[in-house]
Amino acid sequence: MELRQVEAFLAVAEELHFGRAAEKLRMAQSPLSQTIRKLEKSLGAALFERNTRTVALTSAGHSFLPHARKILEEVDLGQRAVRADSGTIYGRLSIGFSGALNHKTLPPLTRALRHRHPQLDVTLHGGLLTQEALQQLIHGSLDLAFIGLPVDAPSLETRTIATEGLGATVPVDHPLAGRESIDLAELAGDTFITMPAAQGSTLREATVAACNAAGFRPHIGQEVADPYTALSLVAGGVGVSLMPDSIAGIMPGGTVFLPISGGAIPLYSGLAWNPSAMSPALRAALDVALEVLPTPSS
Repeated sequence: MELRQVEAFLAVAEELHFGRAAEKLRMAQSPLSQTIRKLEKSLGAALFERNTRTVALTSAGHSFLPHARKILEEVDLGQRAVRADSGTIYGRLSIGFSGALNHKTLPPLTRALRHRHPQLDVTLHGGLLTQEALQQLIHGSLDLAFIGLPVDAPSLETRTIATEGLGATVPVDHPLAGRESIDLAELAGDTFITMPAAQGSTLREATVAACNAAGFRPHIGQEVADPYTALSLVAGGVGVSLMPDSIAGIMPGGTVFLPISGGAIPLYSGLAWNPSAMSPALRAALDVALEVLPTPSS
């Protein structure tokens, strides 16, 4: 296997088009096809399904993709390591987060990383709910992720960074909007907006658990993947939603945040990473995170 073959594979895998991949690599399409065929012969498996109209990765191609990326990343890191001053942290770091739920925890970490490790290339991937983020950590697409806790992922490590109570978000014209706080049972007749169950949202699980503890099963009328989209639907009068206390400071117009009395179920959030994929970049990020996002005292 040659490095240029790996580069050719990644170009085709990203473009799913031999012509565009050839342009990207600044080479003719025929030599590119020959390079891919040689790589497939050396690996003993077809990496792409080809016909006159489409190009798609085979199961073998999907399996090889994260390893191909790591090969090129390691080559790049090796080149940068030779040039780097002693003690400099270099490399790439991919961080996943959900969006609005991390507006207080993500910025301190990224600011500190940018200040202390300017040679570190940090890429952020938003809109990820917990289970999707966990899968990406397992498969190597992410290095670090902001998630809801607890999770069932024995191969990963996690650390709690925040504990919050849940509050209710309601439209500004809701009958309870003028109250200082409410009992959750008072929303038993409302339609709830939550995250999709299929994507494994811990916020949704906490919502259902809190409603059950209050004596009712929530009627879920709308599912959205992004918490801020849920708030926008609340503003539009589509329903109500439960959100962590930190959301109170970024509520969109037309919505009201109401604390819940009576000891609502807490929502725990944290960081997750794959210990088997530890790198100097990830270790540096974890060290910085421990300082700027310490584990809350019990």
